[in-house]
Amino acid sequence: MRKIILVISLLVTSKTFFAQTLTETEAVRLARLPLHCIVTEFPNKTSHTADGPEDARLLPEQLHPVFHGCLDWHSCVHGHWLLVKVLKLFPAISIRDSILQILNNSFQVDKMKAEAAYFSKYKNTSAYERTYGWAWLLKLDEELFSWNDPLAKKWHEALQPLTQKIVSLWKTFLPKETYPNRTGLHPNTAFGLVFALDWARAVKDSTFEKAITSHAKKLFLDNKATPAYLEPDGTDFLSPSLEIADLMRRVLPKQTFINWLHQFYEPRSIKRITELPVVSDRTDMYIVHLDGLAISRAWCMKGIASVLPVSDPWKKLFNTTAEKFLKEALLHVTSGNYGGDHWLASFALYALSPE
Repeated sequence: MRKIILVISLLVTSKTFFAQTLTETEAVRLARLPLHCIVTEFPNKTSHTADGPEDARLLPEQLHPVFHGCLDWHSCVHGHWLLVKVLKLFPAISIRDSILQILNNSFQVDKMKAEAAYFSKYKNTSAYERTYGWAWLLKLDEELFSWNDPLAKKWHEALQPLTQKIVSLWKTFLPKETYPNRTGLHPNTAFGLVFALDWARAVKDSTFEKAITSHAKKLFLDNKATPAYLEPDGTDFLSPSLEIADLMRRVLPKQTFINWLHQFYEPRSIKRITELPVVSDRTDMYIVHLDGLAISRAWCMKGIASVLPVSDPWKKLFNTTAEKFLKEALLHVTSGNYGGDHWLASFALYALSPE
């Protein structure tokens, strides 16, 4: 069985033991979540702002022919990313046929044209899923683009009407974004820019890359003493401060970033973000966000630690904290409650995947 060496293994049920590898068995357990929810239309949170009674009556599948499952559009998008990533890591995975059935049904040009059309079809949809859903769509596109496989190339081509629509929307929006969103929820500016920048570099869109790096510096370069000691809010699944740091490590030269980082964080903020988030009720679909926070903090800390010198005390602290957070949070990736099951697996796989 092919095994992918990781920092720490994935645990997808509370009954499963930890190993040092992500095996096909564990990947199957992970993939079963989006396999189920991608085709599950209800419950559903469309977030559609209706223009009138006609579109107010439309079902999720009528609004979004591809991304209408997994409770909401963005979760369905990154559920597709998870299936692509798992298939990429394990081409002969035992559930390959089930994954292919889902992906072949989704990656059809006409359906993707309809998904793209949604963003201009109604009066208020140009800002739909800005920028969290946009970010995951570009991560999905990047995963397909970077995979030298005939099926991946076919799916990537089918995705292009939607990809190009999202890129166009983002390029239009960047100059308008005077202030960043520092929330720990979907509108977080830094998180979106991280995935957008990764995509731009992967496909060599130098114009978009330059726009993103310039925008990131404009918004965050002068930030000092960030009040991360106040994190988290009760429904966060992203760390406002760590997402900024994860972005800035991508746009600044190494030593410049290290100097910036040590002005960005005060000791009390470092102490706070390295404390494990407390999840009091995993049946509550908003409180369970905090499991996602532990996971996203972990991937940010791993990324930041990777560019810090061995002599920097934060390097060891961030690496050990990331491992601790993952070990705890991955116990709950499949809690049996749809509030977490429809999205946490994607966070887990992203955190465990090498950059």
